[in-house]
Amino acid sequence: METPATTVARLFCDEKTARRLATYLGESLDAEDTACAAFEDDDGRWQVAIHFREPPDEAALRDLVRLAIDDAAAAALTLEPVGATDWVAQSLAGLKPVPAGRVIVHGSHDRDSIPPNALGIEIEAALAFGTGHHGTTRGCLLALDDLARRHRFKRVLDIGTGSGVLAFAAAKSLRRPVVASDIDPVAVDTARGNARLNHVAPMIRFVVAAGADARAITAPGPYDLIFANILLGPLMRMARPLSRLAAPGGRVVLSGLLPSHANAALAAYRVQGLRLEKRFPLDGWMTLVLRR
Repeated sequence: METPATTVARLFCDEKTARRLATYLGESLDAEDTACAAFEDDDGRWQVAIHFREPPDEAALRDLVRLAIDDAAAAALTLEPVGATDWVAQSLAGLKPVPAGRVIVHGSHDRDSIPPNALGIEIEAALAFGTGHHGTTRGCLLALDDLARRHRFKRVLDIGTGSGVLAFAAAKSLRRPVVASDIDPVAVDTARGNARLNHVAPMIRFVVAAGADARAITAPGPYDLIFANILLGPLMRMARPLSRLAAPGGRVVLSGLLPSHANAALAAYRVQGLRLEKRFPLDGWMTLVLRR
């Protein structure tokens, strides 16, 4: 799809800085009007590229970079117009496929390079929650891979499904039906489209719902495996209803947590009868696997 000329902001830096800035900007900027990616280019240099549908407020953008990194990074940021192009596809062109156990999350530009024995999941979105490049999503994928090797699950729930990548990975890995919910109807529509692209649509029932106590979520339960890749606040608020959805012996995978948030989340869920089974620290984020 062709779009009018847009603007791209770039910062060349080390890998750690690139990932940190991409995470910060991915959470701070409007996801519908921007695409933010951190990647290594062909010369081995790391960069952050932020594509904007409309010219951004340059001073405000530099202030965000200053808050996330420092004054030098804010000053080194460059902005330039780019010609008519598919701006999201361009922002993803440098992103490499992300392996997480048997699952490999990739864009359309890498579709033909995925090994035949891998579980490929094709997602076209900015580098934030939901592409597999973010530490929270990849942490959940690694937790799924670990659990799938040791256990069988019959019912799976993905709360806050976003792009749908965790639901797709569960459906492909476990070959079981999945209920995937999100509070945002636009996200649910996008996830449905992604499910068709990944040939898992018949295995997934998408639901627009806030929290974990909507009847469309509770009725098919209890669940043997639940993913909740959100943030600390919502995870704390839904500790009770989410725990009630877990079958005896079931696993609950929590993510969207900074390492400093892990103990608070564990305390809230421990009161509800869940115990820590494993931690997956990755890229400055923490994924927790709990057992009922």
